[in-house]
Amino acid sequence: MVPSVCGAAASGNYHWANPLDQANPDAVPLSLGLEDAAKAVTCMLLAGPLLTGFTQTINDWYDKDIDAINEPYRPIPSGRISEGQVKGQIWGLLLAGLGLAGVLDLWAGHTEPTILGLSALGSFISYIYSAPPLKLKQSGWIGNYALGCSYISLPWWCGQAMFGTLNAQVVVLTILYSLAGLGIAIVNDFKSIEGDRAMGLNSLPVAFGIDTAKWICVGTIDVTQLGVAGYLAYIGETTYALALLGLILPQIFFQFKYFLKDPIKYDVKYQASAQPFLVLGILTTALAVGHHDFSGI
Repeated sequence: MVPSVCGAAASGNYHWANPLDQANPDAVPLSLGLEDAAKAVTCMLLAGPLLTGFTQTINDWYDKDIDAINEPYRPIPSGRISEGQVKGQIWGLLLAGLGLAGVLDLWAGHTEPTILGLSALGSFISYIYSAPPLKLKQSGWIGNYALGCSYISLPWWCGQAMFGTLNAQVVVLTILYSLAGLGIAIVNDFKSIEGDRAMGLNSLPVAFGIDTAKWICVGTIDVTQLGVAGYLAYIGETTYALALLGLILPQIFFQFKYFLKDPIKYDVKYQASAQPFLVLGILTTALAVGHHDFSGI
């Protein structure tokens, strides 16, 4: 959900209204601030409960045999949810998400269904990530990168399209930033090694072993963010670059404190401790993009 807010921030067109300053003739009208807040919340509803919910439900359905090995207590392999209920949830979330995407396009005044198109693309990626015959998650590299893009790039683009227009610099930056999302996705693979190996999924911990895969994981997360910080410094957004560096340091600390010691035992503790700083880093980057003038590039 947060990347959709990042897109709004990166657009440079999100309006903050101070209800205590409405007597000031230069103040942002409260009605405009409330409308932009409503737009942002609706984008989060689309990216979060609806389409992320669709992604996770369809993944759980196609992973039911793996989960029966790794996590048999989950609702689908344990039988607490029937096949009909799962399929109803999948279709309900998908149709509600696409319908809301169309409403957002109308609300934004788009002449072309930009948000609907992005939502359809994201839903298609979610399907081929989980479902045969493509089942992108069979490859640790391709599957996790697809997941990273779905969670970072696509929601960001949706938010930015809602409040402004996408440009090539933002598209490239978010696609590269999704490499950090690849690293985050690898974290979840460590707890599934047994089932992945049994079902023929070539996740990175299966392919490289735990010790190598944990360094690949933190390497993609840290190097990506350091590269983005370097880019922000290069374009003159030094304050934001330094802020991003400051947010990378606690992530490295928690990597050594938890994840690198035992990625299976401490995966949840690591994500709970480090991931908020990653998310704040993405938001910091978005604010830098919104602050920067790309017209001369």
